[in-house]
Amino acid sequence: MSVLGCSRHVMKQASIYRAYATTTSYVPPAADISEAPSGPHQKLKPGSPSFYTGRQNYQDQIRGLESAANLSRLALKKMHLLPLPKFAESSLPPAQTAWKSKITLGGMIGEKLNTSRYRKVTSILNEIDELRRIAQAAGQQTLEESIADVVSMFEREDKETVLARGRRKPVKFDEWGRSYTVGKRKTSSARVWIIPVKAPPPPVSSEAGPMEAEDHAAEAEVTNEVTLGPNPNHSSEPPIPVTTSTILVNGSPLADYFQHPADRERIVRPFKIAGLLGAYNVFALVRGGGTTGQSGALSQGIAKGLAAHVPEVQEILRKSKLLRRDPRMVERKKTGRAKARKAYAWVKR
Repeated sequence: MSVLGCSRHVMKQASIYRAYATTTSYVPPAADISEAPSGPHQKLKPGSPSFYTGRQNYQDQIRGLESAANLSRLALKKMHLLPLPKFAESSLPPAQTAWKSKITLGGMIGEKLNTSRYRKVTSILNEIDELRRIAQAAGQQTLEESIADVVSMFEREDKETVLARGRRKPVKFDEWGRSYTVGKRKTSSARVWIIPVKAPPPPVSSEAGPMEAEDHAAEAEVTNEVTLGPNPNHSSEPPIPVTTSTILVNGSPLADYFQHPADRERIVRPFKIAGLLGAYNVFALVRGGGTTGQSGALSQGIAKGLAAHVPEVQEILRKSKLLRRDPRMVERKKTGRAKARKAYAWVKR
């Protein structure tokens, strides 16, 4: 093709595109003049500042909670209740909160909440509840009620039931002064009854008659009194009365039911730590598992009973981890393994 032919071909194509571009004109869409803004290029003002965020309901709820927290904080500052020193923060009443679930709270707001957004909402609610507790401790009833009205909208309806799940039920005593507790370990469980040992009778004076001496001797047999010290026939010093306690497991003495010393030591450990050896008689019924599990369950039941009889020793028993169940369990056997983790011997040929 010659140069003249090439130029004619390019001009022809250009003329085609130019004719296509100029023949169709742009027609703007029709608009209702009555509903249009009064001035040129004016738009209606959105009702919410979060209109363009994409999550208007969620952002509006966050703004409302933050505004309530700021107003409450400002009111407490005017009352000179903020900021609080460290010792005042530690003396505040504990938080008793049970917020609505993520699905329920999302339905109330009108948008689906993921975990991060739900945590943000609950964190602001926790701050508001802390301000409410400060107002409660300061005796500002009006401010406390106004903050409580905001908090109550986001709390669960079964709040008391949810909060009662983590509380340990108080140990009850029967008419004979016995406490009933339950201990568990592995697959074993133990029901434990604990009763204080009767106090030793007063020493018998030399002026007492023979009938009174026989009565005191009978009482000493009932309470299992044992006298330690030198023989009273050879010394004028009075003997030291010591009471001995009895531990019965399924109707058998402790030494007969548990043959291993480690099991017996585990059962007596709460008495040694609390310093209450010989102060209480124990009757227990154990079921399930082996001797290790049964002794651990009995130890936990005894510790709970001692904490109920003597509340002063509860802290030391708690620090010794005797009041909580030992969570360790035997790991299950796995497929292709000899035991839980042991592998079979590898044979090359």
